Amino acid sequence: MGRLDEQLAASGGRFAASLEHESERDADNRPDTRGQADSTFGARILHGTVTQAAVVDDDADRSLALTPEDRRALTAIPTDGHGHTIRLSMLRAYRVTAVHGDDQDILITGLPLHPVEETVHRLEAVEAVEAALFGAALVITGIVGVLWVRVSLRPLQRVTARAAEVAGLPLASGEIAMPGPLPDTDPRTEVGQVGGALNHMLGHIENALTRRQASEERLRHFAADASHELRTPVANIRGHAELALRHRGPVPTEVRHALERIDRESQRMTLLVDELLLLARLEAGRPLEQEPVDLTLLILNATDDARAAGPDHRWLLDLPEEPVTVTGDAHRLQQAIGNLLVNARTHTPPGTEVTIALTTDRATVSVSVSDNGPGIPEELQPEIFGRFVRADHARSRTTGSTGLGLAIVHAIITAHGGTVTVTSNPGHTTFQLTFPR
Repeated sequence: MGRLDEQLAASGGRFAASLEHESERDADNRPDTRGQADSTFGARILHGTVTQAAVVDDDADRSLALTPEDRRALTAIPTDGHGHTIRLSMLRAYRVTAVHGDDQDILITGLPLHPVEETVHRLEAVEAVEAALFGAALVITGIVGVLWVRVSLRPLQRVTARAAEVAGLPLASGEIAMPGPLPDTDPRTEVGQVGGALNHMLGHIENALTRRQASEERLRHFAADASHELRTPVANIRGHAELALRHRGPVPTEVRHALERIDRESQRMTLLVDELLLLARLEAGRPLEQEPVDLTLLILNATDDARAAGPDHRWLLDLPEEPVTVTGDAHRLQQAIGNLLVNARTHTPPGTEVTIALTTDRATVSVSVSDNGPGIPEELQPEIFGRFVRADHARSRTTGSTGLGLAIVHAIITAHGGTVTVTSNPGHTTFQLTFPR
């Protein structure tokens, strides 16, 4: 645009002036088109009227028939010698300049804008191609970058997967098969260092779990062996005490009282030894019997026993109309339910209402024992199924318990592939057994 304005300024309106001034014409008395580019426009305005308008066409002038709109557009051009853009009906866009002539006329000279527009269009096309190439290069670079990042992070993904795998293992108990070490642990890379640290940590965890499992195995074997060995001497003590109490001769009162105490404590010790031996066998994975068990009848019998042992409690039943049969060990299931009823009777005051409910669905059976007693302390609930855990910490042989009843319940239901849970608040406690049908 600047170059067009310079060309217009250099022309000085000669072509426009030659349209009517003979002094400005060539030797053939034609408008002087020398030095004028093709499509140069010229017009002369006198007293506000366009008198002539022509355009250079093949080194000759060609007069233009202007419309009223064209004439108004030409007369509206400021006479300041600067370039202005107009559009005429017979021509495309032009860059024109208007200057004062010698005869108080106005001389307008113009050059077409289409070369400039073509140049701009070429620049736009070039910029579009450059933008497309840049966009394609950016997309390709992004794809390559993403692929490179994914490839470079594969070792870290394996580290994450291995850590998630270990986190999903039941590390709390039992023998655990730890996954093998990670292969790509190049210490020259940060990811390799992380992998090496994870392998080192997994090695320590595996050693600790192995030692813990070995210690638990030794403890179970010791409990089983000790319980088995204690059964005979305890039975002998109990037998001799009963034999002494049956003596027909006179026995001093103090001696009889001592013999009765020995008999009671030997019975209690027999129960404790049997429970310890049962726990050891269950934790060792001894197989249980698998036979059809009428769970409804089992609950009825256990409730009758509990009602006979605790007549001061209110025993309620919530059973389905049809009998419920499961597959399992009838003796152990009755022992588990009986232990829950004994627990409810022992740790609640007289008059407490105890409800035994049985519910079923397609895959599971649930037995719940609920009471409206004082409840279990909140701090004791997480460990209530552990060994030798007592809610009242009583050690007396009249009111205290061995602390193994709930541990046996947990072991029996776990051996049946089920779970046992407890929820307790003051005024409401529920133990729930859930296991497959």
